[in-house]
Amino acid sequence: METPKKITSISSLLTHALIIPIWLLVFYLIYEPAWAMNWLDMGKGKATFNLLMIMCIVLGVITLSRIIMRAYRKWIPLTWLRYIVWYGGEWLGMSMFVGMYMALMYQGEYPYFEAVGHSAVLIFASTIYPYLVINLLFTAMGLSEEPKEADDELIRLYDNTKRLKLVIAANAIQYIQADENYVIIRYTEGERVKEYTLRNSMKSLEELMQQHGIVRCQRSYYVNPQHVKVLRRDKEGMIVAELDHPDLKPIRVSPKYYDQLSARL
Repeated sequence: METPKKITSISSLLTHALIIPIWLLVFYLIYEPAWAMNWLDMGKGKATFNLLMIMCIVLGVITLSRIIMRAYRKWIPLTWLRYIVWYGGEWLGMSMFVGMYMALMYQGEYPYFEAVGHSAVLIFASTIYPYLVINLLFTAMGLSEEPKEADDELIRLYDNTKRLKLVIAANAIQYIQADENYVIIRYTEGERVKEYTLRNSMKSLEELMQQHGIVRCQRSYYVNPQHVKVLRRDKEGMIVAELDHPDLKPIRVSPKYYDQLSARL
């Protein structure tokens, strides 16, 4: 299941990048857990300074990670499983950089991987709650802004490597035509007819097209019944679907699919 788009919005990015580091700082300054403060203090009274530096590291990692996530989503759908794995990567990245910083501050007296282990616990303990709250909030906001009825009107088209290539309103599609290892999607934008070439097969798109009422009219074509003006016979006696846009030529209809198409008109 794909995450709501609100999860990767600019507002979500800013909220994660600002709230989580600030929460980490406030959490340790208020509660001062002995196991963490002793390690951060280093016996030199540097706990507050080190917390400020760790806060900056966390801010930098989260900001960079969320920018990459936004770019990633343009090409590959961000499912909840991938999002959880991504959070794990953020946590690991923060732990590694904080561990490196603390190992350097201890001037080699503290092994790096042990410092990473301490950092992982410190970061997880202080960030898990704001992560949960922020993501629950933006999920709720996303679901309220993207009701299922509206979402069902959009078709998300992926190529054969499962990369998201085109999101389009179902009623904008005029027809889809097979072209060897590709399909050509012809659709309207305002009064203009546009086309998009997608590397995929007609068979792979069949279930998705059926869900949105777009049906086969022959082996190499799907047609949108909403845009079929009339079914008629041409000069050769073949049945053709005449479309409602003047720039588009009629499409031949196979007898095999005639009943299915005519029933939808």
